[in-house]
Amino acid sequence: MKNQYQVELILDSKATLGEGPSWDNEKRWLSWIDIVEQKVHIFYPDSKRNRTIVVDQNVGAAVPRKSGGFVLALRDGFYLMDIMSEQLTPIAHPEKHFPNNQFNDGKCDSAGRFWAGTMEGNETEGAGSLYCLDLDHTVRKMVENVTVSNGITWSPDNKTMYYIDTPTLQIVAFDFNQETGSIQNRRVVVNIPPKTGNPDGMTSDMEGMLWVAHWGGYQVTRWDPITGELLNSIPIPAPIVTSCSFGGENMDELYVTTARIGLSEEVLEKYPLAGGLFRIQTGVKGVPMYSFGG
Repeated sequence: MKNQYQVELILDSKATLGEGPSWDNEKRWLSWIDIVEQKVHIFYPDSKRNRTIVVDQNVGAAVPRKSGGFVLALRDGFYLMDIMSEQLTPIAHPEKHFPNNQFNDGKCDSAGRFWAGTMEGNETEGAGSLYCLDLDHTVRKMVENVTVSNGITWSPDNKTMYYIDTPTLQIVAFDFNQETGSIQNRRVVVNIPPKTGNPDGMTSDMEGMLWVAHWGGYQVTRWDPITGELLNSIPIPAPIVTSCSFGGENMDELYVTTARIGLSEEVLEKYPLAGGLFRIQTGVKGVPMYSFGG
């Protein structure tokens, strides 16, 4: 399993909890977030400029909106954000009856629906759920009994949805109905070996393989969801690797976010690039990132 990939630091951001990279092919920028610093970032690869928008609560995910701006999954539910005025407009708060819960990770499907999941602040087992924000701004609960809702992605033909609840150390698959957004036939397709870091953010490539960031695992891995086989492991010079997604002109660059939260001074001295934003030339095209259509 030879590693033939070059890992490049493109922004020494020293993020406390960098997460959720999302490439906007039309605007040629990468949005990403720092959950606990309550920041939404827009990184422009050509100029290496990074714009930061501070919101007033923890942000679990930010996705572009077709009509402009972003849709955010914040601690207090779903919001629209105008990036000119930086103003937030609430849409829905499906867990206002669970004040200790917060959103963590999310992504849009090919029809423009926004999927995002929750977790309890102390990671209480089964306290979270996965939700789908439809184009008409109604919210559906799709998966219950979730502990740390994390990576979500779809197969290139949009017939399968993959999902990670981190403590399970598994990637599960569902049959996905692109027209209705319904999911069924849940099954485990990948088992992550213990002590390799916990599975966090995830994306997929046009060959149908899954790319997974490993929290505490110093790596990004590539898996075959048909066989469950590990295809490759790419070392990242940061202990906490949080998420990954494809972007770039040819959609063959993997953008990787990392974090510094909870790391000792000793570890930070050894891994000074922790919290940075990285890029990997993969040689394979990734599935596109979709914008929210509502």
